Amino acid sequence: MNQKIHDILILGGGPTGIFAAFYAGMRNASCKIIDSMPALGGRLTAVYPEKYIYDVAGFPKILAKDLVDNLIEQIKPYQTEICLNETSQTLNKNEEGIWQLTTNIGTHLAKTIIIAAGVGSYSPKKHHAHGADKFEGNGVAYAVIEKTKFKDRNVIIAGGGDSALDWANELVNIAKSVTLVHRSDKFRAHDDSVNKLQKTNARVILNSEITEFIGESKLESVHIKGIDHELDEIISVDDALIMFGYNSSLGKIKEWGLELSGNGICVNERMETNLAGIFAAGDIAKHTAKLDLIATGFSEAAIAVAFAKVFINPKEKAQPMHSTTLMEIKEKKEKRLSKNTI
Repeated sequence: MNQKIHDILILGGGPTGIFAAFYAGMRNASCKIIDSMPALGGRLTAVYPEKYIYDVAGFPKILAKDLVDNLIEQIKPYQTEICLNETSQTLNKNEEGIWQLTTNIGTHLAKTIIIAAGVGSYSPKKHHAHGADKFEGNGVAYAVIEKTKFKDRNVIIAGGGDSALDWANELVNIAKSVTLVHRSDKFRAHDDSVNKLQKTNARVILNSEITEFIGESKLESVHIKGIDHELDEIISVDDALIMFGYNSSLGKIKEWGLELSGNGICVNERMETNLAGIFAAGDIAKHTAKLDLIATGFSEAAIAVAFAKVFINPKEKAQPMHSTTLMEIKEKKEKRLSKNTI
């Protein structure tokens, strides 16, 4: 039996990839999602499912896991094929001009490909102070999977980026105490998050670092020293959250002949890469006006799908009808099909 050739193959099942699948459905394009993780959602599912997100249009705030659930609900009408636990390996174009992706599981065929792989494969940047390895998983953690675990506990957070500030603001409401330690006196997080934390009872220690994690069978305290001042203090803690960010790698994608920029893929305003028929969207896509936000990932997904449609059929218009009109047409078509089967 001949293998099905999809209109669009989406590499990556994070928020950008899922929304791209929804938009492909809206534009009447068949698509398939390939992801190396065991569940859809990317980092939202794997790293911070219980973290609130504040910059998605229409939601004053929404839990990461709830946003993923909503996105998955959104694609259900289109019966998108989803392949999980598959790692992309090679990419080639066959004699008919069809892209052929090989994974650890099998081969997939598509007329176009949208790479929405986020930051690629990633692993947390580890803390190298004495004791960090010893207590990893037993007091030292690099992600929050279940927020309630920190209720009524003494928590220290190391880092100065968005994740560190967001979790400090989140946990200060349920933990017994929250201490944030940062190597600098300048934060990389949103100003709003910094201002919000300053209004809480969290302790903030700047220009300092954890030099040792201390305990017997579990983490009991941390040793903090000032970098350019004389602070030298041991603080009793139950949990240490290390929020230094992630090391990422494009893996096999680097071998596909794509034009790269650092750990990303260069695209133009149509989200096109240097390889005809291959597009990129979300954090992995790099252009001069790039903002690494979920919101802009959604926009780039829609653009990539629109121009993938044009690539498949040059007579197609990139600019779609309004979603209301598209849904009305879809519903009328479904009603006609339903009457014909009665």
